[in-house]
Amino acid sequence: MTKKIVVLGVSGSGKSSIGQRIAENLGLAFFDGDDYHSQANIDKMSNGTPLNDDDRKDWLITLNQLLKDNDTAVVACSGLKPEYRAALRDGIDELVMVYLKGSIETIWQRHQQRNSHYFTGREMLESQFATLIEPTEGEAIAIDIAQPPEAVLQDALQRLAELQK
Repeated sequence: MTKKIVVLGVSGSGKSSIGQRIAENLGLAFFDGDDYHSQANIDKMSNGTPLNDDDRKDWLITLNQLLKDNDTAVVACSGLKPEYRAALRDGIDELVMVYLKGSIETIWQRHQQRNSHYFTGREMLESQFATLIEPTEGEAIAIDIAQPPEAVLQDALQRLAELQK
């Protein structure tokens, strides 16, 4: 069974909710990457300023260590660039990435329904899409999030199960 999973995607793609439900279904620990941002990063995003590579560096190292320190883990993390995903994967042999793929229109509609999240504004979402280099087929399982959340979850669980065969 897959014991370490990173759920990837831009803000509002469902990383936290789908990641938590994957963890529950598989009996794994769940960690929301947003909980591990520094206060400086949170302040920056709260002010509508996108994070840059330097801002994300220590955060990614923290999440990689979290994956190393736990026997089981599902971590929600944007993982927008190949180098970010490499940092998450560094030193971990059996790590599966699940990419929640959606259009900016779909995700923006979901963003507008969120309450009390420090990541706000369409400009911030657009900056994530501008930064995003989608994972390759060999790098992550891609799940279309245009479908209802329950279907996204079932699709992800099925694809994860297929890896075990």
